Amino acid sequence: MIETATAAPVLTAKDFATDQEVRWCPGCGDYSILAQVQKVMPTIGVPKENIVIISGIGCSSRFPYYMNTFGMHSIHGRATAIASGLKASRPELSIWIVSGDGDSLSIGGNHTIHLLRRNLDVNILMFNNQIYGLTKGQYSPTSEQHKVTKSTPFGSIDHPFNPLALAMGADASFVGRSMDRDPKHLQYMLTRSHQHKGSSFLEIYQNCNIFNDGAFEIFTEKSSKADQGLYLEQGQPLVFGANQQMGIKLDGLKPVVVELSDSVSKDDLWIHDEKDFYKAQTLVRMFDDPNKTGGHFPRPFGVFFEADRACYEDDMAMQIEETIASKGKGNLDKLIRGKEVWEIV
Repeated sequence: MIETATAAPVLTAKDFATDQEVRWCPGCGDYSILAQVQKVMPTIGVPKENIVIISGIGCSSRFPYYMNTFGMHSIHGRATAIASGLKASRPELSIWIVSGDGDSLSIGGNHTIHLLRRNLDVNILMFNNQIYGLTKGQYSPTSEQHKVTKSTPFGSIDHPFNPLALAMGADASFVGRSMDRDPKHLQYMLTRSHQHKGSSFLEIYQNCNIFNDGAFEIFTEKSSKADQGLYLEQGQPLVFGANQQMGIKLDGLKPVVVELSDSVSKDDLWIHDEKDFYKAQTLVRMFDDPNKTGGHFPRPFGVFFEADRACYEDDMAMQIEETIASKGKGNLDKLIRGKEVWEIV
């Protein structure tokens, strides 16, 4: 009897939705992010049974309930640690870590930076709403200075984290930013995150319409988006504005905003290169006080930096294979005793 191969079923976004009632506040940006993830998953070429969503604690961390894949709603700040163990033991899985700014940058900050430096092949989706939403509106590690919240009634005196600068400092091999209210761009960035071999860190601006409504409105509203947002494209000049009339050029190592004219053309502008580590360091700092670098800069969105670097799980597998080949199977008693042994007579 000849067996005929059956084609894999063609999946759609509905195949990644569950029967669970989605319990976020009406109007929450998480709804859009969930919809874009469900649209992208059928396109990445990974069997549904090999996709895992791991979250910590927070509003965003309800994600595994709403994705028809394997998943785990884990411990506050520890999603990255759990995902690291799973990827090391099951490297064939496509693992997505869903976390918020409080979850991943406060109690989970240590785990986040070490995952990035180790470079396991996983995807971190860091929803940044600059507030603690689940616990009802306390300031978070990304809340701006002077932010008045329930836990800072006279204004926060903390200096906030710059998430992408932190990721660059931890030697992340993929650093990007998108937002909940730009579905097409978010879909593109989710795809790019998956395509990257290594740890991808994608910051997603997410509106919390209850406790921090409008935090990113200037980058999402039609009246201001073109002038305040800068969309990075590989090999293309840095231009922005409603009519693409503005640009950024380098004066030595210092970026400056210029208006395109007969004397300043696109050929004079900064050309984006995702592989340029040093320019990426400048781009992520456009988040900070613009007066320190010479004018008001738009906020960049897209892929800031991508590098080819060996993945932790691959190096670990190679080390095990080489050790067994050269020394045979290990001896646990000998390992426990170590190299320093004393005999007491």
